[in-house]
Amino acid sequence: MANARALDRRRRSVRNIRKITRTMELIATARFKKAMDRSVAARDYTEQLAKILKNIAAVGEDLSHPLLRTRPTQRTAVLVLTGNRGLCGGYNSNAVKQAMGLLGQWSGDEMETHVTVSGKRGINALRFRGITIDEEHFKFEDKPAFSEVAPIGESYLKSYIDGDIDRLDVVYTRFVNIAKQEAVAETLLPLQSPTDEETLESPAGHLASEEYDFYPSAESILEEILPASFQSRLFKCFLDSAVSEQVARMVAMKGATENASGIIKDLSRRYNRARQTQITGEIMEILGGVEALKK
Repeated sequence: MANARALDRRRRSVRNIRKITRTMELIATARFKKAMDRSVAARDYTEQLAKILKNIAAVGEDLSHPLLRTRPTQRTAVLVLTGNRGLCGGYNSNAVKQAMGLLGQWSGDEMETHVTVSGKRGINALRFRGITIDEEHFKFEDKPAFSEVAPIGESYLKSYIDGDIDRLDVVYTRFVNIAKQEAVAETLLPLQSPTDEETLESPAGHLASEEYDFYPSAESILEEILPASFQSRLFKCFLDSAVSEQVARMVAMKGATENASGIIKDLSRRYNRARQTQITGEIMEILGGVEALKK
């Protein structure tokens, strides 16, 4: 039978751990709600930009832009979004696994791959697997700011227009709902042409473009909308990653708290048995001493 004092020390230790995991769960819950509000706002903005692009495409003119131009892929860029901290279940490992699969597709003697990683966990994991990382970012936590993401997007836009890269893939964890977050690889460059998507229709059944006049021209508006659309989609990737990380940490810490409670119950039961055995033994020793004195 285990020593009662040792069991009591272990029980107190687990109780302290439970306090920590419970606190981390509450913090992650609060951060998740704030990050979720920002993600929803960015999603609405991105959807409105997509509607404008569809309206322009519905004009029926041939629209061309360097960001829509598809080239043979010889130089590719990969951006991997992970977290700076652990204790969030499979959030980081799933993103790294997805990145390894994507990088495996672009591996070859004739391929040039520029790898950028955000988050200490992803950087360490990819380095351990022998991946050469060209750029590193550590500043993105649960509140990525557009002013911090925009320079990264501008660099990718310039590189694509200048022909330094032929493709940009972003590996991140897409937030579907609280119960589901999935690591995905999304191609942001080249941008998908609005004419490749379904034509947006109004409730009356006619083309939405018939309700608008484009001044000075649809092409000039496209010059402004396409870079903004790319920046908003890239920012949305960062926001989705932030939301997914907080959800994963919230779920992981809740599971850890529940497991700690189960361990405490088991230790309390074992402690009570050990203490009962110890008390019984002490009583038997006292009775034995009394019997010896009677003799």
